Amino acid sequence: MATEPQTAAGQRPVEVLAAKLKRRQVVGSRQTALETALVLRQVVSKARFQNITQLVEIIRSVGRKLIEAQPKEHTVGNTARRLLHHVREEYNNASKGEDTACATEFSIANFVLQGQPRRQAAELKAESTLVLKENDSDDPDSFARTLKPVVMEAIQDILDELETVYDNIAKSAKDHIHSERVLSFFLFWSYSKSNAGWVSLSEIILTIGRSKTVETYLKSAAHYHKFTVIVAESGPSYGGHDMARSLSSSGISTFLVPDSSIYALMSRVSKVILGAHAILTNGGMFAVTGSLLTATAARAHSTTVMVCAGQFKLTPLWNLYHEYGALDFDDPSGVLGFEEGDLVDKVDVVNPYYDYVRPELVDVYVTNDGDHPPPSMYRLIKESYDDEDNEL
Repeated sequence: MATEPQTAAGQRPVEVLAAKLKRRQVVGSRQTALETALVLRQVVSKARFQNITQLVEIIRSVGRKLIEAQPKEHTVGNTARRLLHHVREEYNNASKGEDTACATEFSIANFVLQGQPRRQAAELKAESTLVLKENDSDDPDSFARTLKPVVMEAIQDILDELETVYDNIAKSAKDHIHSERVLSFFLFWSYSKSNAGWVSLSEIILTIGRSKTVETYLKSAAHYHKFTVIVAESGPSYGGHDMARSLSSSGISTFLVPDSSIYALMSRVSKVILGAHAILTNGGMFAVTGSLLTATAARAHSTTVMVCAGQFKLTPLWNLYHEYGALDFDDPSGVLGFEEGDLVDKVDVVNPYYDYVRPELVDVYVTNDGDHPPPSMYRLIKESYDDEDNEL
């Protein structure tokens, strides 16, 4: 008799996380991805399934329910898609192993296996003898019992990547941020004498709001180079205040400026570093409000724009939303308070939480898997997810 693909006990963690997402008790790309991966681990560990179709449907149903609870957190769906990609990959590898089980004894694989150390040979042999029996009437749980350890290992890999994403991105900071020494000539009041000396010129970096990824990136670079950071406050949320306070406490020369000063200061800026909420297939991104202003000013001054973001933020979606960005809005009272009674009745106040930054405004994405230009995002997304999972 066929078993139910998912039990009520497995649904409980999903409902709890869905309620938290609806109430915005869990916010932020990385935190929502971590919570989603933990819930998927609980669901898969308790689920009963007899074939790959049932397992895929279990994971998809969890992803759909969490996305419906909070469609503005794109990493929820990304985590489910990533796990589905791993599941299919392991299943296909096991299926290929079954097809080649009857290969000749003098195959290249057997020749290499004989030359391996005993431990490695045992591991290779274990991988080659992984047999998946789908819809086995004699032992209905044999398929789940064989595949579950592999799926749990894939979930753990996702969790490990999320735990170390900040540090992995920050490793390349010393290669992107520099402090140069140049030979400068000083002319004294006596034109008959001159003096030459070495002067250190540090980079001036501009960022906006607070991004944990950018914060860790800059703190890592500060161990190798001296530079100055200009932090735009990103009103009306004013996340830049916390960012400036954190960088300054780490010994980094930091200046906090209002958003209205970004264009005026851009001519002195050597590099712009932004965070991202979600990276789309076309190479564009959703980022904290004010990022579009910053990137546009940087383009006008031919200033490099770098975006620091983990690969878990890669989203197989195009910009299907209007210019306000993902239809996510904050409290409008931060822009125009209700105490302004004469104006409130006459205007519509919009306080978008995210900006959509077009791909042509970004020079490079710095991820935990290296540096990539915006046109490469499509290829990375194709490698990370399966096409059939674009719509869960």
